[in-house]
Amino acid sequence: MEDSVTVSESSPVSECSPVRDLPPQDLAGFTHRWVDADGIRLHAVDGGRPDGSAVVLLAGFPQTWQAWRKVMPSLADRFRVIAIDLPGQGHSERLERGYDTHTVAAHVHTAVEALGVPSYWLAAHDIGAWVAFSLALKHENRLRGVALLDAGIPGISLPEAIPTDPARAWKTWHFAFHLVPDLPETLLTGREREYVGWFLRTKALCPDTFDDADLDLYAAALAADGGLGAALAYYRDAAESARRNHEALSRQHLTVPVLGISSSHGSVPDMAASLSPWADDTTGVVVADAGHFIPDEQPDAVAAAIADFVTGRV
Repeated sequence: MEDSVTVSESSPVSECSPVRDLPPQDLAGFTHRWVDADGIRLHAVDGGRPDGSAVVLLAGFPQTWQAWRKVMPSLADRFRVIAIDLPGQGHSERLERGYDTHTVAAHVHTAVEALGVPSYWLAAHDIGAWVAFSLALKHENRLRGVALLDAGIPGISLPEAIPTDPARAWKTWHFAFHLVPDLPETLLTGREREYVGWFLRTKALCPDTFDDADLDLYAAALAADGGLGAALAYYRDAAESARRNHEALSRQHLTVPVLGISSSHGSVPDMAASLSPWADDTTGVVVADAGHFIPDEQPDAVAAAIADFVTGRV
């Protein structure tokens, strides 16, 4: 790990990890930082060009910032790149409550500000895209644009009913399972690796995208310090996320540029079409030869789509 910047004890940024027994994974050219964000410590991986436009990356279930590790080096030549673990995710602190996406978005935005970023671009996948959408509703004046990857947004484009067709149900069955109080924890504690493995290898177009080391890493993050309960809490607070999205959209549409990134074999065939009723400026791309985990499966294509989006709007 590279040396982080020197900070005083009163600084909102430090190098001290709040998650026990979960060693940080290094990425050449990037620095691990922990940021005070309205009373919670969030983990960020920061690198690239200090004078470049800032691109902030958010991952989804069941991953951590590591979901972006193949994309980040390709962006670093042109941009400052910051991957943030959401509250309860990876090395970020776990909350006792408050996992609706508007509350989480406030923490993320505060973390970005603490890292000295006045305005930024946001790219987010899965549950990270839930948070990014809510963040864009609240902080359009600080956000340059947002790219959302293969995610139904609560209250917006996330289906309220689980399909009964087996050919489709396997993509969304877990939403109901994660909502059940206590049962997922009872069944999954100690079996996090098996659960993570099912998600990553079933929902990727090519199961070999993820190796044993990937499964070990993500399973360890779920098992550490209440990570599993925190991950489930995003689903359990999805109704509140939907309610607050509806409330915000009753007053305004998104005015920042929105890029919808879909994949040939993902969950949402046309992200741009699903978002366009609520956003004034929406474009879309479809990444070939990928399933749900697009940044892992086609990192060069994702990096190119994000870079084109940013440079085309500057």
